[in-house]
Amino acid sequence: MHTIEPYYNWLELYSATEDPRSPLYGAENSLMEFTHNIYGYYIHPQWDDMDSETLFLKILYTDYDLGFTVIEFIGEWNDALNNDIMQLKRNIIDPLVQEGIKHFILIGENVFNFHGSDDSYYEEWFEDVEDGWIAAICFRDFVLEEMKNYSLDYYINSGGEMEELPWRTFKPKRLFQVVNGLLQRRLGA
Repeated sequence: MHTIEPYYNWLELYSATEDPRSPLYGAENSLMEFTHNIYGYYIHPQWDDMDSETLFLKILYTDYDLGFTVIEFIGEWNDALNNDIMQLKRNIIDPLVQEGIKHFILIGENVFNFHGSDDSYYEEWFEDVEDGWIAAICFRDFVLEEMKNYSLDYYINSGGEMEELPWRTFKPKRLFQVVNGLLQRRLGA
């Protein structure tokens, strides 16, 4: 797992650690020293810590004018043991919502497992972005199925064309337009 790096091609466009409005502003990651691990397997040092033992992330891009952010994840999303959704909601999502973000693109191709619990934090997040949306793209099928078992598909849009969206081929604003277009068609708005 130490060779799986966060996506870097947008780094010249945005860095959460250099954005004073970002919840990760000022965070420092080593380029050489491996400090975080998931179940004893070190992960690349450029992934950001959100106070979870099993789930790490990278805010790849945030646009305050358009009100969207793109967040890439790695690890095991474990609400049952580690309450990852609470950590994500309180440490990352809440500060972004306070800055006007109402569209969330979650990239989950490196989420290797999901363990659910209740849906209260998802419901709260959904209510926070009442006129926005939460989209999960490129999550593994079995992870999406497990999320559906906890009815999280009520709060997080996933599946269909978003499962295999070639997101790396887009610039961030174009990715937002594509996901927004898919969801507007889906929601009939």
